[in-house]
Amino acid sequence: MEKIHTLVVDDEPGIRFFVEETLHRSGHDVLSVKSGEEALETLRDTPFDLVILDLKLSGKVDGIRVLEAIRWRWPDTSVIILTAHGSLDTAMQAIDQGIEKYVQKPLSPKELRTIVEEVLTEHKENLNNERDEYYHILRKGPFEVDEALHRIKMYDTTLELTPSEFKLAVHLLRNKDRVLSPEELVEVIRGYKPDDVIEARQVIKWYVHRLRQKIERDSSHPEFIINVRGVGYRIRVDQTK
Repeated sequence: MEKIHTLVVDDEPGIRFFVEETLHRSGHDVLSVKSGEEALETLRDTPFDLVILDLKLSGKVDGIRVLEAIRWRWPDTSVIILTAHGSLDTAMQAIDQGIEKYVQKPLSPKELRTIVEEVLTEHKENLNNERDEYYHILRKGPFEVDEALHRIKMYDTTLELTPSEFKLAVHLLRNKDRVLSPEELVEVIRGYKPDDVIEARQVIKWYVHRLRQKIERDSSHPEFIINVRGVGYRIRVDQTK
């Protein structure tokens, strides 16, 4: 049985110890951090199956900001909010970000194990249901997209893409016959409408740069993701290996 990778974010040492020990005994591989800043640093490059997060963290980065980062960087991660501050406002903010559970301290080891098991079981069932409902293979030139498995192959080699890079690549491939504006691409990847085209260009150029590094032979002379000056980006799929 594969271990469940879990991140605990709480500024109270006693709570971190309690959660870590309880879940270790349930077979989890647990990492604990004491601040929002440490959580953001950890989440930058490391995915987790589950994050147990305190909303009211000391320091400049609170739990809501950490939650937003999880939903942007690792949208498939399950999140349980564990806090002694059960205000309706913070609960609603967390719920808006798509958390699985919102529970208040204190709770017993048995209660924690039960909640974690329920959340992970429900998450697995939801993923299976989504895969059953929507299974589609998209093929464009050397690219093959399996949206159910969240996988893109290029010349039969699987690309290691972040969720945002995956969204960008799929949207480009689905719209290969037109030039896509920076504003449209930002809305697809980040889920909001930028205030102006300057903001959109600044945001999207980073994602394009990262994606080019993973699919182009020479990212400084792209063959696939083409910049149409003053308009936006398009993808060419008629290239040969």
